[in-house]
Amino acid sequence: MSEPTATAELLIISPREKELGGFTVRRLLPFAQKRMVGPWIFFDHMGPAIFPAGQGVDVRPHPHINLATVTYLFNGEILHRDSLGSEQAIAPGDINLMVAGKGIVHSERERDEIRNRDHVLHGLQLWLALPEEYEEVEPAFHHYPGSDIPSVEVDNVWVRVLIGEAYEVASPVKTFAQTVYAEAEIPPDKSLELPEVEECGVYVLQGQVEINGTPVGVNQMAVTTQPGSKLLATTSARVAIIGGEKLGDRHIEWNFVSSDPARIEAAKQRWQAGEFPLVPGDEEERIPYP
Repeated sequence: MSEPTATAELLIISPREKELGGFTVRRLLPFAQKRMVGPWIFFDHMGPAIFPAGQGVDVRPHPHINLATVTYLFNGEILHRDSLGSEQAIAPGDINLMVAGKGIVHSERERDEIRNRDHVLHGLQLWLALPEEYEEVEPAFHHYPGSDIPSVEVDNVWVRVLIGEAYEVASPVKTFAQTVYAEAEIPPDKSLELPEVEECGVYVLQGQVEINGTPVGVNQMAVTTQPGSKLLATTSARVAIIGGEKLGDRHIEWNFVSSDPARIEAAKQRWQAGEFPLVPGDEEERIPYP
């Protein structure tokens, strides 16, 4: 397991590799020494994974409580189904926001049109902890096409604001606390001031950057609480920026996140007893509790 390194201003986290649905992901959050960045409690970088015809993503139905999941793709497609009856293919640039609330079950597969040819999957999958007053809301699913997500040029840097408000633009994606999620493409020797939020993380997808003079390499995440932190690209770079207000401590066990460990224990018992709802169109399989 990679250990984080720290400077006076930054915590730098290197990824761990995890198997997920037939392919490997790089996991940055949660980390033993840094479980959350603002409200974000889970961060996976998927791929780029190259699948031959006949193979692909097969994440069987599984449950969540007291959180919201966010799926964003650079390449490929995933078919989302959930116990509310939602069925939605997510394409590059779209946002899928699934609010688990008091409990939801979902699966992530691929349409036959995708699976039956050679294809690539590349994207980010994140979880948001919900503020305590929203943890037990009714579950919901929201899909936002890429054409609805705003972008802006900031001093020759292209920025897309996926969730929240930053750089004088606002995303239409629903939020429950102060939340920022953006991506930026930065030419060599250009800089970008990070959003002024309580806590901010920068994940380097491509290239090399410095934050307040500290180098951050590809597939690393740097976390800062210093207002006005500046990101400088030392090569052409692409980054994901996450952050927002800090929430209270959260417990996490398997796919369950909650401020109350008793809710996690109850959810575990419900899943083992088969008491969660089924996913229409994907009723035959499920992931057992580990």
